[in-house]
Amino acid sequence: MTARRPPLAVAEAERQRVERVDRLAASGPPGVPALVEMLADPSWTVRRSVVASLAALGDAAVQPLCACLRARRDSEARIAAAMDALAASLGDVDAAVLALTLEPHPAVVADAAQILGRRGSASAVPRLAELTSHPDDNVAVAAIEALGRVGGRAAVDSLVDAVKSGNFFRVFPAIDVLGRSGDPRAIGPLSGLLDDPQYLLEAARALGRTGSRAAVAPLTRLFARPSDAVARVAAVALAELRERYRERYGTVEPIDDALRGESPAPGAARRLIQSLAGADPGEQAMICAVLGAIGGDDALLHLTRLLDAAPAVASAAAEALFRLCRSADARVLAALREGDSARRLLLLPLVKGSAAAADVERCLEDPDPEVRAAACDALGRIMDPGSARALFRLLDDPSARVVHAAMGAIQALGGAEVEALALEAARGGTPAARRAALRILAYFAPRPALQVFIDGLRDADLRARERAIHGLASFSEPEAIGALVAVASDASERIRAVAMRALGQAQREPRVIAALLEGLRDEDAWVRYFACQSLGKHGWEPAAGAIAERLRDESGQVRVAAIEALSGIKGELATAALEEAARDSDTDMRRSALIGLGIAGREASLPTLLGALSSEDVATRLVATSAISGFSSPEVLPALVRAAGDADESVRAAATGFLAARPGDDATRALVALLVASEAKGPLLDALSTPAPGRIEGILSALATADDELAPLLTSALARMRLPAANAALLEALRLPRAPARKAAATTLAAVPTKEAFAAVELASRTDPDPEVRRVSSSLLSQWA
Repeated sequence: MTARRPPLAVAEAERQRVERVDRLAASGPPGVPALVEMLADPSWTVRRSVVASLAALGDAAVQPLCACLRARRDSEARIAAAMDALAASLGDVDAAVLALTLEPHPAVVADAAQILGRRGSASAVPRLAELTSHPDDNVAVAAIEALGRVGGRAAVDSLVDAVKSGNFFRVFPAIDVLGRSGDPRAIGPLSGLLDDPQYLLEAARALGRTGSRAAVAPLTRLFARPSDAVARVAAVALAELRERYRERYGTVEPIDDALRGESPAPGAARRLIQSLAGADPGEQAMICAVLGAIGGDDALLHLTRLLDAAPAVASAAAEALFRLCRSADARVLAALREGDSARRLLLLPLVKGSAAAADVERCLEDPDPEVRAAACDALGRIMDPGSARALFRLLDDPSARVVHAAMGAIQALGGAEVEALALEAARGGTPAARRAALRILAYFAPRPALQVFIDGLRDADLRARERAIHGLASFSEPEAIGALVAVASDASERIRAVAMRALGQAQREPRVIAALLEGLRDEDAWVRYFACQSLGKHGWEPAAGAIAERLRDESGQVRVAAIEALSGIKGELATAALEEAARDSDTDMRRSALIGLGIAGREASLPTLLGALSSEDVATRLVATSAISGFSSPEVLPALVRAAGDADESVRAAATGFLAARPGDDATRALVALLVASEAKGPLLDALSTPAPGRIEGILSALATADDELAPLLTSALARMRLPAANAALLEALRLPRAPARKAAATTLAAVPTKEAFAAVELASRTDPDPEVRRVSSSLLSQWA
């Protein structure tokens, strides 16, 4: 029996070998042969270090690694490690690995295909397409899977051949890659597999992943099958198809129109309902989405029943109900009227139309405050003036959420009756009702309400007095300003602070400025805080010196308020004070100063802001990203691009959002480059779909050189804008020199079916110089049938 080495001895031996790897890597190219010899080390820790070192050495290690794959096939560990190193290599790998695909040994060819796929090598697509028909199944499968990693759009014909081959081992991976290709030519061969029980389920799922309108018909025909499992798979595929279409084009209406037109009525809805019994909650929610698209009495009845199902299913059922035609209103309103709190909470956010006002008003008496608040929100959307009195009754509701929602709805209604009811409540309601009424009156500021606010300064309820102070700032009459200035010297620190805050909203005049300057010297920190804020809101430049003195205030919140105020004041003094604060040792002060410098927007402050983008603190980088976004200097765009690649998701999201709104061709090119490099395409596609000035022209320019993977993303961005100019750009893209752009344009034009689009695609199907574009266009024409 072999004696085991002590664990400590093993760990020490591994450590020594890892140290040797580091020494060899440090020696550069001369260390490559010894590193290659260590690829078969029995320890994965050591092999991982070897792989990383060889990958980092780049070109110097490429040929030795290829030679290892070609000639040293005695160790699976060595083969796997060599493949890992080539896949991660910083060198020029593609040409050398492509040469391996010409080797006579099928295993070497299969390994090479995998490496090319893992590297996402677009230049290898033609060779990978050839390998899909290789006599060896392992090679063919490796090539198909590699195309799936690279993107199968440029090799659709080869994938179609694989699907039609009848070879089980090739058909299955080809189904998946073909479905994700998004190419309209995938629909026919995938649909053909629906008649084969062996491939039916995978083919249905792949059709859902195409996101193509043409996939609706073959999927809905599956509802005629007797199997509940098949019906569920078809429904899930259709639900995914809708979401893919929504992601790509920003709408699901063409898919829903096709569902209503293609469904084997009248049995489709009933067939789906039957399949619900064996479905899990996720599948049930997807079936609800499809039922809502199909419509009909059966769908309506069962969706109403599903409002009492598990939360995710009930929510999907509620959304589906409100996608149905207006004939559904009576039943939906009955469900709202007769349902419990949980059902009402589902339905209320979706209710629209004045016909629902009476039933929504009944929900104002529901025992659940969330339902009452949702009912207020719904009445605010409906905007029926007759609901005003019912909403006013909720101004003293015990739930603050309900009171806030009621006030929002009342403000949305407006009108003479609202003002009259608000005056009545402000003069004689409960304390809670008086406070709410004063807020409503401050929103409208009718001249007859001024005396109510002046009288409110003597209200027995402290919070009502505070509301009266805030409300006075809404009036420009001299007596309102006089009353507000007078209360700024009240004996109560709290009242003085409220007055200082209100003075920031009042009309700027000498009395207001004098009261605020006096507030800067108040003994109470919060009075000084609001005095700083309000002077900043007025932007009164002569106050800069007095505000700058507050940067040394003993209270932190006052120092932060002083920075905020200085950001709204012009002049060298304010800028110098902000620059100094941006170097302060206090983190909050620095961040506030960065925000201030961004708001001030002075070009001289840009170096300070750009420097903050390199901070180790995530919050500081986030603030700096926001602060530079308003500058137009040439340095800003590259800085935002770098921030869009930040290690922190919040910084990346903020930078991407600012790039989305940034005008000009340079910003568009930057977004396209980020889209190509990023694995998370969704946020960047959203950004690229934002119609900033120059965006459409920039996308069209990028399409001129785009490959088969990028072109569909760019045309999708144009379609999602839903602008005439973007549609015109799609038509122009159909005339670009490169075939990938024309294929993508034709596919996308099928999703925005207009007479012009039809004519352009029809013309391309007959006259385009590229046979693949003609085939794509021909397959798309059936979608207009």
